[in-house]
Amino acid sequence: MIKSYEINGNTLAIIPVAKNQSKVIEIDEEFIVEKSPTEIIDDSCKYFGSSYHGRFEGTKRILGVSYKSPIIVEESREIIFFPTASPRYDGCYWISLNNIEDYLKSNYGTLINFKNGLTLDLNVSLGS
Repeated sequence: MIKSYEINGNTLAIIPVAKNQSKVIEIDEEFIVEKSPTEIIDDSCKYFGSSYHGRFEGTKRILGVSYKSPIIVEESREIIFFPTASPRYDGCYWISLNNIEDYLKSNYGTLINFKNGLTLDLNVSLGS
């Protein structure tokens, strides 16, 4: 288990596993971080010179979206993550937009196929 983590181009998803614990899935490995998914997003935004709140407000102003807004963690490398639910909800997953190959409806909800061949079956609607 690690104490901190900065999102990078290899990060595919951040999944809550317990209070203030997340599973980070990268292209070649997975590990547990002692922070909530939203804390990891905020720390990563700060690492790249902003904050979750600043990025959220920017998205809201540009896209006019304030619910389940995508967050540009780092713009020059186009590292963009989107939540599967309200980030205030403990069950909110964060998914890397640029690492998705495609997605489709599954019996469970939505099957996400990442570019590296990994799949993640999420209990969220296809529209989310």
